[in-house]
Amino acid sequence: MTTITKKDIEQLFNIHSANCISIFIPTHRSGNEVLQKLDTKSLKKELKEVKIKLEQKELNQNIIDEFVAPIQELIENTGFWRKQSDGLAIFLADGFFKTYTLPINFETYNYISNSFYLIPVMPMFVGDGSFYLLTLQLEDVKLYEMTKHSVTEIKINHLIPERIEESVGYDFEEKGLQFRNQKEGYGTATFHGHVESDYDRKNEILKYFTEINKGLMTILKDEHSPMLIASQDYLFSIYKGINTYKPLLESHISHDSLETDKLVLLDKAWKTMGPIFEKERNEKIESFEQYDSTSRTSSDINEVLPAALQGKIDTLFVRKDQDIFGIYDAVKHHVEIRENQENTHVSLLNMAAVKTFLQGGKVYLMEKDDMPNPFSKVNALYRF
Repeated sequence: MTTITKKDIEQLFNIHSANCISIFIPTHRSGNEVLQKLDTKSLKKELKEVKIKLEQKELNQNIIDEFVAPIQELIENTGFWRKQSDGLAIFLADGFFKTYTLPINFETYNYISNSFYLIPVMPMFVGDGSFYLLTLQLEDVKLYEMTKHSVTEIKINHLIPERIEESVGYDFEEKGLQFRNQKEGYGTATFHGHVESDYDRKNEILKYFTEINKGLMTILKDEHSPMLIASQDYLFSIYKGINTYKPLLESHISHDSLETDKLVLLDKAWKTMGPIFEKERNEKIESFEQYDSTSRTSSDINEVLPAALQGKIDTLFVRKDQDIFGIYDAVKHHVEIRENQENTHVSLLNMAAVKTFLQGGKVYLMEKDDMPNPFSKVNALYRF
């Protein structure tokens, strides 16, 4: 499975070419569907439609065949189709080709414009929530970016001391202090030593964590996703005292020996994060309903798109399997809506959703009846 990250979304969004092709198909992990090659047949069908669209743009047939060759090669790669998840996303442009095997059951769709279509992959980040997990030990610290469906380790070894001895000196273990975890106080530290030695040990941990926080903030300073910590109770208590990352959660995963299996970590983390994201989504809906028909909200793409580009949207609700096509004049901040997509027309909803996401806003793909204002394809709740 190929994980897609926020950095990937930013890279894809910033690619502009005369023909950016986006294809989405549902796929199967195993079973008769794989044996009968239904997934390859589905991609063949989408590729055929893509070729027709390119022909309508008056491209030479040889040029078309050469351009879409990476997709044709993918269809013929039998090994690739044995390693699928629930959905496949394909992005092709001049000099660029990327595929993502993702746990999303996509609706079959293809799109050709001067930029890529990214709305279908939004649930990987915001539909079910995107968050960080920091596993915190004195000998090992790791940072992960997670959603309900994915986990990606972010390399931070170059930003932080790898172990506490590097921060406070290698006589750390020689100071005569011993820790033990009492049954009645799971995850809490009991010191056996002089009071001043206990004080020194805590200060050394504090110094170590301060350097970790400083290193993390070099890459998290502009981020808004919540962070969950997995650690012993006493370590979390110390770390939250020096933390400067505002979206750090007050709760944490409490255990002594941290799991190294990423999927086990994800399962434990989602038990905490799932209810939080569901609660947050409901609160955003309530806020929209509370401020509906005021300057805090809008359901008009003519207002929503410029606001998204300017980073003014806190939360964006978008109708699933719906779109609004047109032209956006970035100089005049003017939107022209068109009934159908043509060569010069782009998905205005895609532009609004991705810009909202990249600037720290929340984006939810919703069924019509679940939209705060079901009479519009887009609802925006603005930042205060």
